[in-house]
Amino acid sequence: MLSRVAESLYWIGRYIERADNIARLLDVNLNILTDFRDLNDSRLIEHWEPIIRSTGDWKLFKSLGYQPDSRSATDFLTFDSENPNSIINCLIAARQNARIIRDQIPSEVFEAINDAYLNLRNSGSKEVWKLGPYQFYQKIQSFSQLFQGLVESIVVRGLGYYFMESGKFLERADKTSRILDIKYHILLPSVDDVGGIVDTAQWTAVLRSCSAFEAYHRNYVKNVDPALVTEFLLFSAKFPRAVRFSLGKVGQNLEMISNNRNVDRFSNEAERECGRLFSDLTYVTLEEIFEQGLHEYLDYLQVRLNAVGDSIHSTYFGAVTED
Repeated sequence: MLSRVAESLYWIGRYIERADNIARLLDVNLNILTDFRDLNDSRLIEHWEPIIRSTGDWKLFKSLGYQPDSRSATDFLTFDSENPNSIINCLIAARQNARIIRDQIPSEVFEAINDAYLNLRNSGSKEVWKLGPYQFYQKIQSFSQLFQGLVESIVVRGLGYYFMESGKFLERADKTSRILDIKYHILLPSVDDVGGIVDTAQWTAVLRSCSAFEAYHRNYVKNVDPALVTEFLLFSAKFPRAVRFSLGKVGQNLEMISNNRNVDRFSNEAERECGRLFSDLTYVTLEEIFEQGLHEYLDYLQVRLNAVGDSIHSTYFGAVTED
């Protein structure tokens, strides 16, 4: 397979997953605001600033003159053409990659991406607020589910499929770690509120942003507990959006790409970086993470996830190869 084809497939998986996660994040947090009373400008800033920071685009957000409120967050994360990670730009990039390799993917997959792009291009912030943000972001999530369903049901299990899945799961691991980090930045009104109603609502929003609320409660009988939420989203071997689960899937797909039959040894730098991080996540304890600080650990984790992405790029996309 040509490396440019492999890279396009890898990035289609990443961009669609990124758009889905941003839509999920906005959907949950717009809804949760309806549960809060006495919202003023100060409370809105406290709510939205951590969410924008979690995307890694806070400096860009401020440089474009936005203020952290519901309307600005919607505009910046959904429609802003100057934000490379906005939903519209993710779909544009996914569509461009799909057009380049149109003969390499089923027509149904291309049409799903194209329809989502055209629908979003014909929308705008005014329309979203007029018709209801909930319905709008649900449509984007439904598109992502349609895309993933088509990939699962009709894409041949070959190199293209494994590259696309590697991109999807690496992006998912990154976004789950960033959503978990949001709670670090959210300030409670007072120390007495730790463990209170507002604190629980914020941790619940973290779970819902990862579509993990029901799965968490099936796994733990207890109420929402910060330590258990952290453990579940980082380490679960069964929940598909947990960081460790997603990274395990990246490793499995990389082994299928390299046709590595030696289960005890890596065959290239991408497998080595991914395997080392997966091993770290397997053996690190929650106590060790809290000892160094959850925010500091998540920062470190995101650097390591970026290193996995860099190694995939240097291993597979730096030179032209053919199968």
